[in-house]
Amino acid sequence: MKKKLFKALQYIIFLGLGIFLTWWQLGKMSAEQEVLFKESLRNAHYIYLIPVTIIALLSHVSRAMRWKILIEPLGYHPSTSNTFYATMCGYLANTFVPRAGEILRCTVLSRYEKIPATKLFGTILLERVFDLFCYFLLIVFTVLIQLETVSDFVKTKINQITGFASGSSLWLMIALILLVIFVGIFAVKLVIKLKGLHLGLKEGFLTVIHLKKRKQFIAHTIFIWAAYTTQIYIGFSALSATSSLGFGAALSVLSLATLAMIVSPGGLGAFPVAVQQVLLVYNVDNISFGWLMWGATTTIVIVAGIICFGLIIYQNRNRNEKKRYDQNEDFEPGGIGTTNNQVEA
Repeated sequence: MKKKLFKALQYIIFLGLGIFLTWWQLGKMSAEQEVLFKESLRNAHYIYLIPVTIIALLSHVSRAMRWKILIEPLGYHPSTSNTFYATMCGYLANTFVPRAGEILRCTVLSRYEKIPATKLFGTILLERVFDLFCYFLLIVFTVLIQLETVSDFVKTKINQITGFASGSSLWLMIALILLVIFVGIFAVKLVIKLKGLHLGLKEGFLTVIHLKKRKQFIAHTIFIWAAYTTQIYIGFSALSATSSLGFGAALSVLSLATLAMIVSPGGLGAFPVAVQQVLLVYNVDNISFGWLMWGATTTIVIVAGIICFGLIIYQNRNRNEKKRYDQNEDFEPGGIGTTNNQVEA
């Protein structure tokens, strides 16, 4: 009972945080910024969202195929279509309730492919551990290729904070101190919670190494992260304010936006705020792009998730009906399962 209450409270807090960030970002806009925001979205080149949608769906297909590769060593061979439908159902659930998608994803595939859900949970855990390692590599790579840009931005922020501190802004200093304390407490809890993470990483990589299709697994992983980056890069062209940004900026946006998706359900509020902060590094002070990409990706997940939820029910119902029909046909007079003596009798 206490555990369920804690999870409900945790969800309410994160949902409240997402709503607060939405209110904070949109509410603090000046009249000029509000006009810029509306004009940017009104004049956006939405044609670029078509390739973004296609690449997003391909990345989801690739993730489903990679998951199938992890399942096959367990002795099960689910269909690619069912694996994809289950993956999209999981994404749909995660849009509204964080981490509920992993449970739904496993239970849906377990129901239609007759695979124990406990075994599927293990493959999801392995997938998450491997993706976490890839995310760390992404951050390191992003910083290294843009070291000068990032360092200049950090120096500017430090100078701004120092300038504020030298004045009479006592409240700002208090807020910063409280923020540091909060982050410190959170970091300690995170370290305690992930105490066994290194063991999971070791087990995960050993499993990947011994996969029969490890080359395909790695290829899918590279494609997935490349697709994420490409979506953002193409999305830049939709707005005039971001059209000149390159792949480096796309990597930076992906690095922080990925973390923002964990902060609130479906990245509500957190995703646009994170994107805006990254774009400030490149002297782009426009919140429109964050909301445009969040709206596009969320719409893709919701629409595709609902369609896939219907398809997995319809497709497997037809498949089960066909199996029953074939079985009944085998026992009809003259059917495959009937001998000549039975027909004559």
